Amino acid sequence: MSHVASCKCLRLFSRLTVTLSPLVRRSSPYPLSGRSTRIVPAKVFSTMDFKYPVPRRDGTVIDEYHGNKIADPYRWLEDPDAEETKKFVDEQNAVTQPYLHSFAAREDIKSRLTQLWNYPKYSCPTRHGDNYFFFKNTGLQNQSVLYIQDSLDGDPRVFLDPNELSEDGTVALSRTRFSEDGKTMCYGISKSGSDWITIHFRDVATGRDYPEVLEKVKFSPMTWTHDNKGVFYARYPEQQGKTDGSETVSNEYQKLYYHRINTPQSEDVLVVEFPNEPKWRIGAEVSDCGNYLLITPQKDCRDNLLYFTDIGSLEDGPRGPLTLHQIVEKFEADYEYVTNVGPECIFRTNKDAPNYRLVSINVENPTMDQWRTLVEEDSKDVLDWATNVHGDKLVVCYIHDVKSVLQLRDLSNGKLIIQLPLDVGTVTGFSGKKKYSEMFYQFASFLTPGVIFRCDLTKPTIQPEVYREIEVKNFDASLYETEQVFYASKDGTKIPMFIVHKKGLKKDGTNPCLLYGYGGFNVSLQPTFSATRLVFIQHFGGVFAIPNIRGGGEYGESWHNSGRLFNKQNGFDDFQAAAEFLIQNGYTSSEKLAIQGGSNGGLLVAACINQRPQLFGAAIAQVGVLDMLRFHKFTIGYAWVSDYGSSDDPEHFKNLLRISPLHNIKIPDGDSACHPLERKGSKQYPATLLLTADHDDRVVPLHSLKFIAELHHTVGNHPAQTNPLLIRVETKAGHGGGKPTAKQIEESTDILSFIGHSLNIQCIF
Repeated sequence: MSHVASCKCLRLFSRLTVTLSPLVRRSSPYPLSGRSTRIVPAKVFSTMDFKYPVPRRDGTVIDEYHGNKIADPYRWLEDPDAEETKKFVDEQNAVTQPYLHSFAAREDIKSRLTQLWNYPKYSCPTRHGDNYFFFKNTGLQNQSVLYIQDSLDGDPRVFLDPNELSEDGTVALSRTRFSEDGKTMCYGISKSGSDWITIHFRDVATGRDYPEVLEKVKFSPMTWTHDNKGVFYARYPEQQGKTDGSETVSNEYQKLYYHRINTPQSEDVLVVEFPNEPKWRIGAEVSDCGNYLLITPQKDCRDNLLYFTDIGSLEDGPRGPLTLHQIVEKFEADYEYVTNVGPECIFRTNKDAPNYRLVSINVENPTMDQWRTLVEEDSKDVLDWATNVHGDKLVVCYIHDVKSVLQLRDLSNGKLIIQLPLDVGTVTGFSGKKKYSEMFYQFASFLTPGVIFRCDLTKPTIQPEVYREIEVKNFDASLYETEQVFYASKDGTKIPMFIVHKKGLKKDGTNPCLLYGYGGFNVSLQPTFSATRLVFIQHFGGVFAIPNIRGGGEYGESWHNSGRLFNKQNGFDDFQAAAEFLIQNGYTSSEKLAIQGGSNGGLLVAACINQRPQLFGAAIAQVGVLDMLRFHKFTIGYAWVSDYGSSDDPEHFKNLLRISPLHNIKIPDGDSACHPLERKGSKQYPATLLLTADHDDRVVPLHSLKFIAELHHTVGNHPAQTNPLLIRVETKAGHGGGKPTAKQIEESTDILSFIGHSLNIQCIF
C-alpha cells in the first residue's frame, strides 16, 4: 500500500464502503441489441398489508438537555445483546424479507448483477524489495487475493488468500505494510466487517507467518523502522465485555506501541500516550529517511497536532517512552506527511489554505515563520494528495470540478514538470516510492471499470503507457453517457451533479431515477464504476445522479465548512434542490425518484424524508447516523462532533434537535404543504428501507433500530401510509468494509428489488 493510500484509510468517517460495487468501482451495462428481451411486471402481488411489530414503548426514559425534556422510549434497543432487541430484529426481518423477495424480477436482477460483477479486478502493482505485489479478484471471489511476482513479466503466485480464512468470506484483509527491505509484510485482518483488527506478520521468502498476533487494534497506523525489525502501531487497553464489533462502548485511551517481530505482544514497548486525552487517536509515520517518527494526534475527524522524535540513533528499537518535540500545538488544520529531505519535511496542509498546499517544515527549527510553501494553494482546485517518487519528484493529485488531475512536480521547488493525461474520472489507485524509478496509477469513471497506467520516470519524456485494462464482458459503454450539470440550491449556491443514463434519454418525467448523496467529513464523491448502478440504468431504464453537496471536500475546506455544524442544513437543501432539478428538467418525477445514502449519507436521506417526504418515491438509508442527540456516546461517535456538534453544548443541541431524523418524524401535511414538484395529496412517507448490520461498530445498529421503531409508531399505522417502512438487518457484517462479494450482491439485489417493487417499475431483461 502506498503512503497516500495508508493515510487515507485512517480517515475515520470517510465515505463508507457501502458503495454497492465490487473492488474496482466502475461499471457499464451491455447492449440490448441482438438479444431477445422480455418485460418483467413490477409486482406479482397486490399491495401488501404490512403488520409491523409493536415493540415496547417505555415512557419513563426522559433525558433533560439544557432545560429541555426529550423522551427516548426505545432506549432499550441500545443494548444489542438483550433478548428483547434480538426479538425485535427477527420480527423486523420477518416483515422485510417477504416484500423484497416478492418482486417478480428479483432473480433476474440477481442473475444480472452476478454476471456483471464477474470480471477480473486488479489493483496497481506495488514494488517491495525485489518483488511486485498486486491484488486480484477473478470476479466472484468473496475477497481479493494478494499475489507476488518476481518481475512485472513474471508469473504471479498467490501470496495471501483471505478466502482461505473463512468459509463465508467474512474474514477480510484490511490493510498491508511491507518492511523497508520488502522481506516482511505486516497485515491486518478484520472479522465480520468490524473496525477491530488483528495484526500479523508474514515472511515474504517462505510465505509463513511469524507466531505473534497483535490484538485490541483499531484505527491504527502500521509503520516500520528502517532496520526492518519492528513496527509502530496503536492499540486500545482492555475493556469490559466483548470487542468483536457488536459492542457499543466508546473506544478510549489509544496508545502507540513498538513491536519487534518474532516476539510476543506482551513484550511490546509503550512509546507514546496522552493519558489526559482519552479521545485522541494517535497517527504515526516513520519518515522516508528512517530517522524521524512523526506523531499526528487527532481528536475528531479533522485537524491534528504534529510532533516528531529522532529515532535514527536508536539501536534495536525504542526501550521506553519517546521524547516528543511539538511542532503544531492547536487543532486548527490538517497536516499529512508527504516526504522529507533531511530535516526538511513536506506536509500537505490546509493551514491558511482551504484548498490545501504543500509546506516544508524544518523539524529542527520548526517555528512557523520559518515554514516554506513548496506548492501554493490553487484558487479553485483542491490538492487531494501528494507523494514522493524517484528521488526528486512529487506526484500531486488535484480535484478540479470533482474530476482528478494528476501532475508531476519538482521536489526541490514545487514547479510543474508535466500534467499527465486523464479522461473525466477519478484516480482510484496509485503506487510509487522515492527509491524506485517507476510508478503506477489507476483510473476509473462511471463507465470505465479501470485502466492501470505505468510511467518510467527515468525517461527524459515521461509518457504513461497502459499496463492493464480492466474489461467487463458484454458491456458497451458507448450506449451510455455521463453529463455534469451545475444547479442552484435554495440559497443560490451552484452545486455540481453527475448524471448517467442511456443515450437518447427521453426527458418526459417518466424515468426512474436513483439520487445518491453523502455531503460530510470533507469527503469527495468522484466518478467510480458500479455494477449495481448499471443494472438500474440498463434494466430499469433508470437515471443515476450524484450531486456533490456541501459538507463534502469537492471544493476544499470552505465547501466542507459550509455544510457542517450550524450549516448542516445546507447539505440537505442541496440534495433536495438536486431532486427538484431532476424533476423540473424531465429526468424523472417525484413518484419515480429514489434517494440513497450510507453512513453520513444515511443521515442525509433520513433528514430529507422527514423534511420533504412528498418529494421522493422511495428512500434507502444505509447504516445511517439517525439519533443526533446520542451519537457521541457509542464506539467512535465522539469523533464526529467536528462535523455535527454535540448535544452537550446548548447551542449545538438546538441545531441537532432540528435536524435529528429520530426526533423529527411526523405525519406529512399533504396538499397544504405540497410543493408543485411533489407527490400531490400524499400524506405519507416514501417507501423507506433502512439497512444496518450486527457488527457495525462505526455507526452502531441502534440508530436504525430506534428510527424504524419510531417511524412505525408515528406513521406506520396511519391510514394514508400504504408505502412500506422496512429495515434489513444483516448478520456477520459491519459498516461496509471487507464485505464479501456474495453479501454485496445479495444486498444490491435487495436494494434494487425494493426500488423496483416500491416504484412499480417494469424491468427489461
